[in-house]
Amino acid sequence: MLITAYASADAFLAATQGLLEQHEAANNLMLGIALRLAQSPSQAAPPPYLATVNDEQGLVIAALMTPPHNLVVHSDRAAYGEAPALLLQHLLAAGYTAPGVLGPKPIARACAEAWSAASGRAWQPGMLQRVYELRQVSPIRYSPGRLRPAETADRDLVAAWAVAFHEEAGIPGTPGEVGEALQRRVAAGDVYVWEHGRPVSMAARSRPTRHGITVNLVYTPPELRRQGYATSCVAALSQRLLDSGYRLCTLFTDLANPTSNDIYQQIGYRPVCDFDEYVFL
Repeated sequence: MLITAYASADAFLAATQGLLEQHEAANNLMLGIALRLAQSPSQAAPPPYLATVNDEQGLVIAALMTPPHNLVVHSDRAAYGEAPALLLQHLLAAGYTAPGVLGPKPIARACAEAWSAASGRAWQPGMLQRVYELRQVSPIRYSPGRLRPAETADRDLVAAWAVAFHEEAGIPGTPGEVGEALQRRVAAGDVYVWEHGRPVSMAARSRPTRHGITVNLVYTPPELRRQGYATSCVAALSQRLLDSGYRLCTLFTDLANPTSNDIYQQIGYRPVCDFDEYVFL
């Protein structure tokens, strides 16, 4: 087996994009991050980790990490041989510290076990997630209000919501980092709010791929929940994205939250595959 590290996202995509796009919805995370890195390489600090492991038949594993986030892995194989061990040994030898690994169930577990063997440290299960795909929004009853892009006047509010979202989901990042990133997304026109007299819920578009785009950062303050605002916000944003030319929308859910999984299926999102997270101790 041969492991190859890539100095640029363009080079990584040249080796992987065609294969990843065969299952674009399932691979939306890796594709979306790599395409964003290729578009704005100067924003990647510290440098990302981009690698593949190949055998005589072709790609065994593709891996991507943007510190301080998890290592994201992909494989279409049913068996990986020594590829996970080779990958994790290379990652550690390159001086990277991974907080964990995220990917489809079998390959994520194999990489967690390989990390433990290479580092001598333990791991534990993290968030169990599900990838959903939508190609047509189902008819729903919308809550009172309307969808609109977040504006400059909304920045402090939605930044505070983003911090609360990260805290609830256990996503790494200081409040300052999260707030600054959110304000940049507002400026780029990626954040939307459902307004009913005032903003009551938010969602964002993220990580466009060749045919699709991801909906994320869905958040409603606790005191405004159970009124259908998030459902309306996500449905309206998804429809707007499809109307703009995307063939599909994708999103990730926490399987421990049955309410959100049910809501998204009511809108028209359909399960694609499950992703497991393993946290490195």
